[in-house]
Formats: sequence, structure tokens, C-alpha cells
Amino acid sequence: MTQSPRFAPFKLAPDVTKAMLAVEAALGETGIERGLGELVRLRASQINGCAACIFMHVQDARSHGETELRLQMLNAWRESSLFTDRERAALAWAESLTRITKTHAPDADYDVVKAQFSEAEIAALTIIISQINAWNRLQIAARAAHPAQPAAVAA
Repeated sequence: MTQSPRFAPFKLAPDVTKAMLAVEAALGETGIERGLGELVRLRASQINGCAACIFMHVQDARSHGETELRLQMLNAWRESSLFTDRERAALAWAESLTRITKTHAPDADYDVVKAQFSEAEIAALTIIISQINAWNRLQIAARAAHPAQPAAVAA
């Protein structure tokens, strides 16, 4: 089923979307590795089911050197040996904050991230996660489409 876009947030709220983009630019200066940030954005987008954001962050992750195998395994990062302890901590924190109504960001999840990141990095990582969750909600509400060809109907 194809869904039509509902509204165009960049056109209808240009000052607000520009401010969101300015936050993204500032996040690039925090010291969090760009590839790690893309994995976190992609994982939150997978959880939230934001097709437009998944499409974009797969492309961005590839452009920052991410491998196809790791992208394929991201949904099962806990069971895969392909991710570092730092990446695992960031992904666990991303999942905890993205599912905050269920997790309430417990101390156990914070302790894992605290073992791998400085306090300043934790703040930046938390803002990255908050920001992608905001983008996911905006894009899903607007029914933003990803740029790809529709699937062929099986004969």
C-alpha cells in the first residue's frame, strides 16, 4: 500500500526545521564519531519504523565507511560479534531512550554507556538519540517517502 505525504514540514515550518538542522550541524562538532552517530540514528529509525530515515542513514553510514554486513546485522547487534564495546554501549543507550516508555532509562543502561563515554560524550550521544527520535516522529507524521522505486508485483 502506497501512502501519500500528509504535509511538508520543511516548507510549512522552515524556521523550526532549519533549527533542527542547526542542531544536527552542532552535533557533528561534539567528538562523537560520525559513523557511530549514523549507527545510532539508523538503529533508532529501525525501532521507530521510519522508512525515510532508515533510507537516509543507511546511505550516510555507507558514506562514512560502514560495511554492508554490519548494516545488515545492526538489527541483531546484540547477537553479532561485529560491533565494538563502545558501539554496543551506544546502541544499548539508543534502544533504551528510544523505548523510554518501557525502559525509563535505567541505571544499568546508563552504567554501560558511562563505561565507554565521557560525560560530555554521553550528553552529545543523548542529544543525537533525542534528535533522531524527533526526526522519526516528524517524518512518520508527515508520511515522508524514501527515494526508491516501488516494488514490482510478483507474477
